[in-house]
Amino acid sequence: MSEPKPMLSVAEALDFLLTSAKKITETETLATLDANGRVLAVAQESQLNVPPVDNTSMDGYAVRAADCASGEAVLRVSQRIPAGHVGQPLEAGCAARIFTGAMIPQGADAVVMQEVCVASKGADGDLVTVKHSPASGEWIRRAGEDIRAGSTILTAGQRLRAQELGLAASVGLAQLPVVRKLRVAVFFTGDELAMPGEVLKLGAIYNSNRFTLRGLLENLGCEISDFGIVPDTLAATRDTLRRAAAENDLIITSGGVSVGEEDHIKPAVEAEGHLNMWQIAVKPGKPLAFGEVNRSAKDGTAYFLGLPGNPVSSFVTFMLFVRPFILRLQGVENVAPKAYPMRADFNLNKADKRNEFLRAKINEQGGLDLFPNQSSGVLTSTVWGDGLIDHPSGKTIAAGDTVRFISFSDLMY
Repeated sequence: MSEPKPMLSVAEALDFLLTSAKKITETETLATLDANGRVLAVAQESQLNVPPVDNTSMDGYAVRAADCASGEAVLRVSQRIPAGHVGQPLEAGCAARIFTGAMIPQGADAVVMQEVCVASKGADGDLVTVKHSPASGEWIRRAGEDIRAGSTILTAGQRLRAQELGLAASVGLAQLPVVRKLRVAVFFTGDELAMPGEVLKLGAIYNSNRFTLRGLLENLGCEISDFGIVPDTLAATRDTLRRAAAENDLIITSGGVSVGEEDHIKPAVEAEGHLNMWQIAVKPGKPLAFGEVNRSAKDGTAYFLGLPGNPVSSFVTFMLFVRPFILRLQGVENVAPKAYPMRADFNLNKADKRNEFLRAKINEQGGLDLFPNQSSGVLTSTVWGDGLIDHPSGKTIAAGDTVRFISFSDLMY
């Protein structure tokens, strides 16, 4: 009997997945207002300077700095310039009342904040006493200070968040080319599964994974086809794989990926396609399957990822492996979540042979507390926690040690 192959490390498995991912090439054009969460397909350049002209960053008075050198200059207020209006050239010995965002009038080279000015009435009209000696350029935002015409403001492969949409709008981009949505099929195996709202029979459990995985896929902007709960038979599993592969880029399953007699995912995928990866040295989540399912109606294959059935294992393996794989298919290059060195405020005396991902919470002292029950079935830990500690195999943790922490917010989007 041959020796079983050693399990892949987390890094090896992730590298294999990302290397296998072929980027989607189809694109569509969306209104910028509708592009939130999508992946930009083509780099975008600005056709104008931002700001387009020199303008003031303060309410106050536009002046000639040389006229205010004394620190007690009394100037005639010759005009008033609100934002969106163009003033007249500023004469020597005069000041222009100006408001934030307004264009600097020709001849002015500084803005003085209204807080250091005293307005008054004179025989010939409004006056202002400037109790400050401004430097040339003070409180002036120069044309192109933020963006220069012709510069790249957004690169291909960027996920468009609120700030990217605002940046695109600031240079007048009403539409953006984006990668089409990834089409993902999901189904769930297990005769013990029931849906919320149904009467829970003896020995049954509610299918929490359906809700968790769909929520995670929605966060990543996927188009989801939900095939629901599939009976625990090889024939039903094969049939669902064929139907899911026909119109989708990726198939994700939950449950049935172990090696028991009622675990039909592995033989079903091997019958309908092939498996490329099986079992990873990670805790929770060792049984993770990756392969491809043949399409009968058209050429090519659909990617396949089989997640464990235990709810925490499914949740964690999605964030560690499925999320970066999906992002890479969408054309995102930088798919690694940010990790932060943080202080452990607990002891973990037992080392594990696998790379553990521990549910932890940031406490008021700026350290990390550990959820007391790290079982793969304890879904409450994912709600209680703020993220995961990436804990290497064969190591213990003592209070005060520095650990590698990844926030859930960096793992879900």
